[in-house]
Amino acid sequence: MSTYYFVIVGHNDNPIYEKEFSTVNKEFRKEDHRHLSQFIAHAALDLVDEHKWKTANMQLKSIDRFNQWFVSAFITASQIRFIIVHDNKNDEGIKSFFNEMYDTYIKHSMNAFYKINTVIKSPMFEKKAEIFGRKFLLS
Repeated sequence: MSTYYFVIVGHNDNPIYEKEFSTVNKEFRKEDHRHLSQFIAHAALDLVDEHKWKTANMQLKSIDRFNQWFVSAFITASQIRFIIVHDNKNDEGIKSFFNEMYDTYIKHSMNAFYKINTVIKSPMFEKKAEIFGRKFLLS
């Protein structure tokens, strides 16, 4: 049983995209779980900003922990932050997921009709996130 909450955070600490991945049935999931994941991700933003100056790597791995939840982060070249709140260790899967989502984000941001730092509403982006989540996080 594993749960992942993925969020892309913009320059003004605004969520650009968010998605949950879980092996738990939707019937058994609690509504409060999503709010808790959002709270943990938002609380970790200061740590992400602090850690990004300490390393040249884009992948920050596990930077924070709250009870049984871990927070992993990825910083793009344009300082957009990818954050995953997860309840089990899966460093290689998360690294692969971040790399694929970064590639997808770059392609999406090059679209002339997309304004940087605004909410991503693309069905194709959503579909790719779902595919990569199942492939790297839930397998």
